Amino acid sequence: MHRSEPLPLVTADLPGIGGILKQAPEDFEVEELPAYEPCGEGEHLFLWVEKRDVSAERLVAHVARAAGIGRQDVGVAGLKDRRAVTRQYVSIPARCSDQVAAIETEGIRVLRTAWHRNKLRTGHLKGNRFRVLVSDVAADADERSASIALRLRSHGFANYFGEQRFGSDGDTASLGFDLLSGRKTPRDLPASRRRFLLRLALSAAQSALFNEALADRLDAGHWDRVEPGDVMQVVATGGLFIVEDAGREQPRFDAGETVPTGPMFGPKMMQPSGEPGAREQRLLEASGLAPDAFDRYARLTAGARRPLAVRPQELSIEREAAGLRLQFVLPPGAYATVLLREFCKVDEPA
Repeated sequence: MHRSEPLPLVTADLPGIGGILKQAPEDFEVEELPAYEPCGEGEHLFLWVEKRDVSAERLVAHVARAAGIGRQDVGVAGLKDRRAVTRQYVSIPARCSDQVAAIETEGIRVLRTAWHRNKLRTGHLKGNRFRVLVSDVAADADERSASIALRLRSHGFANYFGEQRFGSDGDTASLGFDLLSGRKTPRDLPASRRRFLLRLALSAAQSALFNEALADRLDAGHWDRVEPGDVMQVVATGGLFIVEDAGREQPRFDAGETVPTGPMFGPKMMQPSGEPGAREQRLLEASGLAPDAFDRYARLTAGARRPLAVRPQELSIEREAAGLRLQFVLPPGAYATVLLREFCKVDEPA
């Protein structure tokens, strides 16, 4: 079910800037925007960590090993890119405070620490701030990027999951579909990584289906049009509701107050009605999965709705000697590489 052809773009009619990403880790900076700051007391120690060219999985494994704890005792709000310089909070139990110095390596630095009452949990962040250099761009990249940015500020970009979600050649997503269909079981996974791979593969399968639903809607030319039966999300609160009067809801979407959502299939997912609901059912049938496939792993695939569009915040573009420097803020779960595809106009920026 993982697409082999490029996903359609919102700005396909506008020429891209070309370019190359991540020639050096410093070309791609990510800073987490915490949902809250540590309160200064409690049974957990929050570490503000900077990593360079280190994967999210390796960071967690290293912190656990250096602190002498299990991986499940290490808290992170979100996963950050490997080929980058990233800054984020990581939490460890307070009893491990004497081991902070052991966490530092050539690629991992602890910039500050603070106490807090609770362990850091997945999703405990407002978003991420990106600072990205696109080098070797087209000669007229300034004009091209300005036109693209104008549309993305007003309409947003398609909120696809990035290719890194699906593994090499889509292998992780394929494993997820094998698990959901019953062709494989958790016992087929390496015992040492079973818990991690199970969660990752199932999520990748859900993500692949979401991407397909969004791509189909964009191909049809109505990805940014509200339809009767759509499940909408209120941007400010995250609340969901089903559209009854599309004409009344369209201006709210145009103003950025609400956004249509797509499926992250699972037993607790809010179902759309009308034609949007019928389309999602056809998609599930085309994937070869039974309607109750996600019940098999209900704890890991409960289901949710994901916004179809994201409007980048604080988007700015500056010319540098090596190329263009883009700065922007995205909400949790949105991929910078997906936004950058709209600018670069290549299937996968080098």
